Amino acid sequence: MLVSRREYLLRYDAPMERRIAHLDMDAFYASVELLRYPQLRGQAVVVGGRGKGPPPDAELTEFQRLHAYVGRGVATTASYEARKLGVHSAMGLMKAAALAPHAILLPADFEAYRHYSRLFKAAVAEIAPCIENRGIDEIYIDLTDVPGETVSLARRIKDNVRLATGLSCSIGVTPNKLLAKIASELDKPDGLTVLTYADLPTRVWPLSVDKINGVGPKACLKLEAVGIRTIGELAQAPVDVLVQRFGKHYGRWLSDAAHGRDDRPVVTVSEPKSFSRETTFERDLDPRWDRSVLTGILTSLCERLSQDLVHKGYVGKTIGVKLRYEDFHTVTRDKTLASPVAAPSEILRAARDCLKRVPLDRKLRLIGIRAASLSPTNFEGMTDSPNREAQQPAKVGETLRLFD
Repeated sequence: MLVSRREYLLRYDAPMERRIAHLDMDAFYASVELLRYPQLRGQAVVVGGRGKGPPPDAELTEFQRLHAYVGRGVATTASYEARKLGVHSAMGLMKAAALAPHAILLPADFEAYRHYSRLFKAAVAEIAPCIENRGIDEIYIDLTDVPGETVSLARRIKDNVRLATGLSCSIGVTPNKLLAKIASELDKPDGLTVLTYADLPTRVWPLSVDKINGVGPKACLKLEAVGIRTIGELAQAPVDVLVQRFGKHYGRWLSDAAHGRDDRPVVTVSEPKSFSRETTFERDLDPRWDRSVLTGILTSLCERLSQDLVHKGYVGKTIGVKLRYEDFHTVTRDKTLASPVAAPSEILRAARDCLKRVPLDRKLRLIGIRAASLSPTNFEGMTDSPNREAQQPAKVGETLRLFD
């Protein structure tokens, strides 16, 4: 049986020793597009696919409608009007078209999104410099040592972001990262939510367990099988039962998460574990009959991966490939090299070796390339490796057939 808010306050509540914020930009990609196309405000807009959008002053009749889309692209994001129709990120565009056929479809412009990402993070840093980067559209902020009352401080951050970008964001401020992530979602869009431990029974426990970052679909199904659907029900579950069903580490973590316990710090600097590039084809490709097409696609992925490595100042010693077949079965293969590389030709050569260990008897719908076992470069993208050519971001000049 759940305890009352007063009982929880007496048991658990304490002054907010830490003030950890999670800031999430509202429908980020779609909102950036609406800066370019203000005439689309109030419209159901879906961002996804490739191509070039209409000019900024285009009439509504000049925009592509979702029902006209044919292909395998996925929705990168959707405006809140489109979300009300059931469209969400990572949904196939064909499925989205069935739900919102008259929604406007815009191609993704990642260069513009990265630009606005840099702007909003710089605007936050002017007020609160202790920031953990969690992606292009979200960050954690440690406000503990920043002067000011919590709500007014959060409003200053929101106002500064809007002034720098013209975009809105939602902020949750709580004693830790886990609760801050939940809080930032409670009052979207343009939300500002402050929670203490005493608010758990009323604001957090009624939520479904999938609102906890780290509880995925499989865990939700296993929890539902034992009658646990809400965070409050999870909080009341005996720890030994959770450990028995989910293992010692994850079971105890589930119990801690349900009670809002999380002592992770805001990490301002972190090293990447890998870089990857992948693409889903517009149609299934046959390794034999579409060999030249596949070669071109993988060559391009290797070049883009090389650019990522050089731009970020890393080389990779382990190169891997990822293939998804027409039946959605996915396989991966890796190869660890004698010395780390960053050049596209070296990445492509390692990828060919990986492909020799993969069955190529079925059509493919996706291919990807990955560099891991990273180490930083020393000077202007170079390492101490004697193979200096392997560190240059040059194009692949030789013809390397992948599916011989």
